[in-house]
Amino acid sequence: EVQLVESGGGLVQAGGSLRLSCAASGFAFDDFAIGWFRQAPGKEREGVSCISNSDGNIYYNDSVKGRFTISADDAKNTAYLQMNNLRPEDTAVYYCAAVVCYMDYGMEVELDYWGQGTQVTVSS
Repeated sequence: EVQLVESGGGLVQAGGSLRLSCAASGFAFDDFAIGWFRQAPGKEREGVSCISNSDGNIYYNDSVKGRFTISADDAKNTAYLQMNNLRPEDTAVYYCAAVVCYMDYGMEVELDYWGQGTQVTVSS
């Protein structure tokens, strides 16, 4: 059974940092790229970043370039999103999913399984 569990969100002031974790199970983690998405109230789901350890592909949404860093630890079946210099517009529920990750372009959901997400709230 495919499971993706997001954690690490919280409430921070603008300029603060958080590290999100995505714990995966039920599929071969190293055979898929992992993507991070976010959804704010009244907004559509937005791709944030993805990473593919198998081919080195990495993508960052322009809005987070230079502030967020994505990584994946195949041994732990876990992906991370280090978020620095957070802004109020980063406020959203963050989700992860198994994706195809296109270098410097974007991503496409490969396995349509989602966890509960983790809430990130950035105050001004």
